[in-house]
Amino acid sequence: MRLMRRPRYDLGNWSTFDHLNRLRDEIDRAFQSSFGSFGELGPSTGFLEGWSPAVDLHEDKDKLSVKAELPGMKKEDIDVSLHGDTLSISGERKHEEERKEGEHYRSERYFGRFQRSIQLPHAVDGNKIEASYRDGILTVTLPKTEEAKRKQIQIKTS
Repeated sequence: MRLMRRPRYDLGNWSTFDHLNRLRDEIDRAFQSSFGSFGELGPSTGFLEGWSPAVDLHEDKDKLSVKAELPGMKKEDIDVSLHGDTLSISGERKHEEERKEGEHYRSERYFGRFQRSIQLPHAVDGNKIEASYRDGILTVTLPKTEEAKRKQIQIKTS
């Protein structure tokens, strides 16, 4: 373990983003020194291993929509479930066949099991949930319950 002298910063001159960037850099350095540095092929295996698909959550008046990037997967390898107010997307991206000819130069794609759990901000009708998968994008549509929908209240004048 290396001991490093921490620089002193004048907190009065920092903008919020500068402070957050420097904090992120310090955390990155702590992980690099504790778990090995990041090589040309990405993070070292072990503690930082695994993958998780990128997810977007969108809300409108009547429904929530979740889109997850799952390129190269088959719909049979994806599982979508709802447990209370948590939507879970899980599955496995299977490794392609090994090639015997040539050398492996670089590999940045992740393979193996994944799971994403998304806490939903509103109650949804579990009987009306729909999921579709096209061009590597999983789209889950979750209709809100009547109680969760925003209701417009008319203001009366006296």
